[in-house]
Amino acid sequence: MSIPSAITLGTILIAAIYAVLIYNGLVQLKHNVAKAWSNIDVLLKQRHDELPKLIEVCRQYARFEQSTLTRVIDARAQVASARERHDLPALGEAEDSLRAGLSHLFALAEAYPELRTNEHFMQLQTRIAALENAIADRREWYNESANLQNIRIEQFPDLIVARLFRFGSQPLLEFAMNEKRDVDIKALFGA
Repeated sequence: MSIPSAITLGTILIAAIYAVLIYNGLVQLKHNVAKAWSNIDVLLKQRHDELPKLIEVCRQYARFEQSTLTRVIDARAQVASARERHDLPALGEAEDSLRAGLSHLFALAEAYPELRTNEHFMQLQTRIAALENAIADRREWYNESANLQNIRIEQFPDLIVARLFRFGSQPLLEFAMNEKRDVDIKALFGA
């Protein structure tokens, strides 16, 4: 074998090994995104299962505002629907609505001393708050995983392999600006 042939063969071999390494890295990122979404999905399902219990406890107090309960029930259904379709933009909007409804519900509960002292209500409120915090943590992990994949598939030479094997970008799970604001307690109570 001549020296130019050996150099050409060596270059092709190095390029092939490098392409395999890029491909494996992209596969790992894709699976990290799927794993991160799966973690969010589990937490959303757990919260989905806890909300009817909370609503039922609140319903036991006949004076409790029915429109707030209805808003939470409707938002819960929207989150479940978006979660099943894996529609992240719709999930972000539905999450905004659900979180606003829950904030309103918990703020209104302050006006009902007998509800606040109900042990079952307090356990559910604590459980849902813990799930909300876990969802926020997992959302951060998902967005970081999706962002890493999105960056890699746009960088050269990774974009060549990404396009060749149809690696697509992943949407970020974002919530609206009202999710980031403090709850306006005066507006909740019409003060």
